[in-house]
Amino acid sequence: MGKTALIVIDMINTYDHKDADLLLPSVTSVVPVLTGLLERARQKDVPVIYVNDNFGEWRSHHGELLEHALAGPHAELVEPLRPDRSSLFVVKARHSIFFDTPLTYLLHQQGIERLVLSGQVTEQCVLYSSLDAHIRHFDVVIPRDAVAHIHADLAEAALRMMERNMGAQVCDSRELWA
Repeated sequence: MGKTALIVIDMINTYDHKDADLLLPSVTSVVPVLTGLLERARQKDVPVIYVNDNFGEWRSHHGELLEHALAGPHAELVEPLRPDRSSLFVVKARHSIFFDTPLTYLLHQQGIERLVLSGQVTEQCVLYSSLDAHIRHFDVVIPRDAVAHIHADLAEAALRMMERNMGAQVCDSRELWA
């Protein structure tokens, strides 16, 4: 097995969007799990890469996105997950972490072959990112308790699709870097 990276998808967020009310309960349960996963990954020197929507703010950078989210009404969901000095950050425009981003180049440059996908939204960005990782020949791991969803039934279906159709390993976060 090659070098692994923890990918944190879209967790730097103001939750000022149409599906936020449906998403927030799941995010609230995922934040403590993801916080623990981040701590364990950092203790084991696993690279942590945040890939985050820019929310149409084309003049912003990751620091401004973080400041904006921390100034928002749900800062308590962002603060525990904030990137540290060793974290890498890639800004994306659409659902997949790979779509029009330099992520593939970055992963190859770092010698990373296995991706642990965490964050939100299971049935959208995580699913599309898993497919794109699969077609780029990366091994994919999805800790089911470290991904947030809008619709539980669609999230469960997405996890099954990632496992069956894309060969992703679906597990509990406690199985990683224990």
